[in-house]
Amino acid sequence: MSTTADPTRSTAETAAGPDAPSPLGWSLAALLREWSTRVAAACADVPHGGRGYEVLAAVTHDAPPTQAALAARLGIDRTVMTYLLDELAGCGLVERQPDPADRRARRIVVTDHGRAVLADLDARVRVAEDELLAGLDHAERDALRHLLVRAATGAAPGDDRCAVVARVVDPSA
Repeated sequence: MSTTADPTRSTAETAAGPDAPSPLGWSLAALLREWSTRVAAACADVPHGGRGYEVLAAVTHDAPPTQAALAARLGIDRTVMTYLLDELAGCGLVERQPDPADRRARRIVVTDHGRAVLADLDARVRVAEDELLAGLDHAERDALRHLLVRAATGAAPGDDRCAVVARVVDPSA
């Protein structure tokens, strides 16, 4: 039997032994707490911070949704969504355009300025994530991201990713 410590296991894991409680819950909670804090800081200059970022991302990466559909998809109260979109539109990030299929509805469309802001936010979030995972090398970070996506997709196959993140970033929604 070897007495050499496994360099891939933390001191806490090694000392705890095989019968210790799983560190998964604590690990995920600690990472989520720090991720939320760092993403909030990265998105602080966007209306509604992380939530505004998620709305901007949803509008940019999908076909222009109606305001009601966007609110339902992200799990945001329709009244709150109105105020949020008013602020995003006031900053020139999105526009409300008439829906050609239903004149009563409005489609939310990202502006060129909104695309540029989103690209900057995406880069800032990526830096925040890389700083969060600085204890891992580049290949390990990529592997962790890949494994987390697989695990999350398997655990919640029908969940909308933007809606889940929006609820985590602002649980009061």
